[in-house]
Amino acid sequence: MSINTEREIEANLQIGPTDQGMVRIFIESQGIEVPMDFEPEEAEEIAEEIRAAAAQARAVTEGGGKRR
Repeated sequence: MSINTEREIEANLQIGPTDQGMVRIFIESQGIEVPMDFEPEEAEEIAEEIRAAAAQARAVTEGGGKRR
């Protein structure tokens, strides 16, 4: 499986602070729960990567159509 492989799987995503000062990304799908805790600095790096990916995706769709 790669980043471009589409799947028919639904998942719930929650993001928020924990009472321990961490940032938790919590994914739940088909009875499986995946809690991932990050230091605030790590969470900011992830947020930057998401913003960069969004900009790249926007450039693909604005630059002549959607790639698959």
